[in-house]
Amino acid sequence: MTWPYLEHSGTLAFAHRGGNRVAPENTIGAFAHSWSLGYQFLETDVHLSKDGVLVAFHDAGLERVSGLEGQIAHNTWADLQAVDLGDGHGIPTLDQLLEEFPSAHFNIDPKADESVDLLANTLQKHNALDRVGIGSFSDQRIATLRNQLGPRLCTSPGPRSLARLALLVRTRRRLTPALNAGFGCVQLPPKVWGMKLTRRLTQGFQQLGLQVHVWTINSEKEMHRLLDLGVDGLMTDDTALLRGVLTERGQWNGRWQLDGAA
Repeated sequence: MTWPYLEHSGTLAFAHRGGNRVAPENTIGAFAHSWSLGYQFLETDVHLSKDGVLVAFHDAGLERVSGLEGQIAHNTWADLQAVDLGDGHGIPTLDQLLEEFPSAHFNIDPKADESVDLLANTLQKHNALDRVGIGSFSDQRIATLRNQLGPRLCTSPGPRSLARLALLVRTRRRLTPALNAGFGCVQLPPKVWGMKLTRRLTQGFQQLGLQVHVWTINSEKEMHRLLDLGVDGLMTDDTALLRGVLTERGQWNGRWQLDGAA
């Protein structure tokens, strides 16, 4: 099966949480900056507020990013709207992101079980299945979303499924997409189970019909190493750096090229 979400020539460049070099992570300002650089793929996370609003925020708590105490789940949307993340940047809702960037591709990580049902409803409301990919540290959340939204939804495997797929790669000589369990990609860090991602593991996943996306890479040297392995995509906080590396290698194919613009 193919997924419109992954239909993109060249290396996929993901703005991790929108990037954080120009504006705080997961803010409209961060996403807008990466979009202005030509990024087509924007990565974010979602939590549910106390009164049932789905917000783009990574941590369960506010302290690391805002300096304030408290949990997202214990605050209403009105409370969260009053939080200043710096220079007037605030916490957006997923609805706002999907509306503000109607042609962007979003990679979304639902951070809590409570967010899953509303996430499914939100994607359906915005008719966004073809421009959204889901990754999570919870196999159950991924399974629930796949059950609710069907095979059109592109997902990465959770930890248990990823371990099974990696075992297939390590133990089987013949790998075909028929062994894949219906995932579109694997999204993983550069070190897996204490071992660096290798060319053999990368190619094995690809033989299963899976794109390989690696997070979160902010080192130029590591970007080159992973691209030399043949990975399909990189996620970074430093969106200008990744764009520069891909441009240098002749692998940058951002939104401007997709739109046919100069």
